[in-house]
Amino acid sequence: MFSYRKKTLILEIVMILVTLAMLSPFYFLVTTSLKPDKEVLTSSTLAPPKHLTLNNFSTLLAPSSGASSNILHGLLNSVIITVGSILLLVVAGSPAAYVLTRSTSRWSTRTYYLVLIAILLPTQLGVVPLYVEARNLGLVGSPVGLIVVYGGTLMPLSVFLYSGFFRRLPRDYEEAATVDGASRSRVFLRIVFPLMGPATGTVAILTGLIVWNDFFTALIFLNGSGHQTLPVVMYNYVGSLVSQWNLIFAVVIISMVPLLAFYFFAQKKFIQGYAGGLKG
Repeated sequence: MFSYRKKTLILEIVMILVTLAMLSPFYFLVTTSLKPDKEVLTSSTLAPPKHLTLNNFSTLLAPSSGASSNILHGLLNSVIITVGSILLLVVAGSPAAYVLTRSTSRWSTRTYYLVLIAILLPTQLGVVPLYVEARNLGLVGSPVGLIVVYGGTLMPLSVFLYSGFFRRLPRDYEEAATVDGASRSRVFLRIVFPLMGPATGTVAILTGLIVWNDFFTALIFLNGSGHQTLPVVMYNYVGSLVSQWNLIFAVVIISMVPLLAFYFFAQKKFIQGYAGGLKG
């Protein structure tokens, strides 16, 4: 039976303090973005806004503002590239992991080890040859090309995550469907893949987080084009604001909203994915 002891109280206090420490940057971010220009320069960072205002957000998103078109355009590009990359990683990564997991040949084991090695290698090592080849194929400067690049660089992670789930999935349903005459592809699409909801949620959130926040790859492969992602737009925009921290923090919050909304709706699958569960 659980008993509430002094040690439990101490642990709770420590956890509360740690949580407050981790949330403090978010507090500074929100409070500063809600302060007017004069108050940002005269008040303490710890102080809540005395004259709460949303003018910083309206200034950034106003149709007459030049920043509005850049931020909204970058936001749209980030959404397109992130969603496209996730779809590619799910559509291609799940069957690849299924074949590697269910196959008993030596090549499948060796290929899986190559996948693990690819996860460990830094992506920056292959940026130059990857850029040259992407330019030769006409993939530089377009969202489609960047989706292909992200799909290739993050495919080992997708295969690795899916493989862990497939290894724990019993084969009873697959064998029963095979006996009934179902093909291998039909078994995967109708039986196996629907059970992979937690794995798909984990792949979507982890890879989506990487793609959405990535600055380096988007800067290299979309340089000079009109399809810059939100992190690159933020970098250019923040550089022009210099010390207008309320506007800078408002831009950061705008970039966080879509990701937080996506996590809010997919958190159940994400938690199940980390727990290794297969229940819907």
